[in-house]
Amino acid sequence: MGAADQLGFSFRPLDRRIWTVRDLVAAVRTHVEREYTDTWVEGEISNFRAPASGHLYFTLKDADAQLGVVVFRSSARLLRFRPDNGMQVVVRGRVTVYEERGELQISAEYIEPKGAGALQIAFEQLKAKLQAEGLFDQARKKPIPPMPGSIGIVTSPQAAALRDILNILRRRHRSASVLIFPAQVQGESAALEVSAGVRYFNKARNVEVIIIARGGGSAEDLAAFNHEGLARTVASSVLPVISAIGHETDFTIIDFVADLRAPTPSAAAELVIRTRQEVEEQAEGLHQRLLRAIRYRFLMKRQALTELSRHGAFGRMVDLINQRQQKLDDLLYRLERAERQIFERNRRRWELAAAAVRHYDVRRMLAGIRQELDARVAAMAAGARNLLLQRRSRWERLAARLEGLSPVAILERGYALVFDSSGKLVKDAAQVKPGEEISARLAKGEITAAVKKTS
Repeated sequence: MGAADQLGFSFRPLDRRIWTVRDLVAAVRTHVEREYTDTWVEGEISNFRAPASGHLYFTLKDADAQLGVVVFRSSARLLRFRPDNGMQVVVRGRVTVYEERGELQISAEYIEPKGAGALQIAFEQLKAKLQAEGLFDQARKKPIPPMPGSIGIVTSPQAAALRDILNILRRRHRSASVLIFPAQVQGESAALEVSAGVRYFNKARNVEVIIIARGGGSAEDLAAFNHEGLARTVASSVLPVISAIGHETDFTIIDFVADLRAPTPSAAAELVIRTRQEVEEQAEGLHQRLLRAIRYRFLMKRQALTELSRHGAFGRMVDLINQRQQKLDDLLYRLERAERQIFERNRRRWELAAAAVRHYDVRRMLAGIRQELDARVAAMAAGARNLLLQRRSRWERLAARLEGLSPVAILERGYALVFDSSGKLVKDAAQVKPGEEISARLAKGEITAAVKKTS
């Protein structure tokens, strides 16, 4: 009981509840979390942090206030894009209090970009990252074999795109074999299954080119082909890869890292293998080009030879060679005529001897005549042989002299024919003046020069 005053009233001190800091913060936190269990807040991201733990921390602010945000790893893994400073976002989560500092914050479960969608932002972010690493460079693209004997296709066995590809391949070239790696092309596991297909073909090496195919769809349907892991698998493929995802207007990340992008799966089948008719037409075109090139080379060489034959100095050389050839023919003719005369004289002597035999004893005459005939024949053969050897020696000397006079032989020994600017053969240095252009014909080719003044 409290003390009474003079008028009979009694007073009691008020009961006070004294909180510990932790208890008060916990009570406020419970109240706040119960009141704001599912809250959407819009603002700008600042002070963004992404430590190794996998959690995300940033401040959400506007012109008048700011609020801390934490995204735990389980929720951060489900984000379609990576938050960054300066982004305008809408955050959905539970308002709570961080007891260690007594700060109000939001434990976010979902973040949505303001303006562009999350898928588009994720696409642009990954595209910029891989492009900076050089995975889109044209220099690293591998050529597609023009007539592959075997083709690997990574797609869903139930996809209409697969039927289109097989129909076109069957029509264009029946000899090509096709191996199909079944994979989901939509959903969470699609990127991993398609990556497994690319790695399988690279390890087995049982195909020459790989096609990754899927029909058209929404951005969400094609999201699996914007996966960073799949993009790096395609980029590291040793075998050339053709991407055939969606329609002509659809673009995914693997379109940029693949060695060739096809607008549609059907177009991929047409690009991967040419028809036999196209190959034959190309071969015929190359054949015609080769024939035209050969004819052109022959024409140019013939024209050059004609121009050389018209040159005065070579004309005089040809005349000199013709004269030497004519003299050689004359000597050979005289040699043949002398041989015929010798044989004719010996024949007449034999006839005279044969006539004289009739006046003597046939046996003795024949024996004597035979001995004389043998002697004369031997002498005639020896004389003819000596004459032939003399003629041959003289002919060889003339031929050697003629060969020595050949301009080709002279040039082959290192000499050159020098012509002045008018095309006349230079025999005296006084024929040319300093600065005048001269040309020299060598054994192989021709050179031009200017006369240098001598001191």
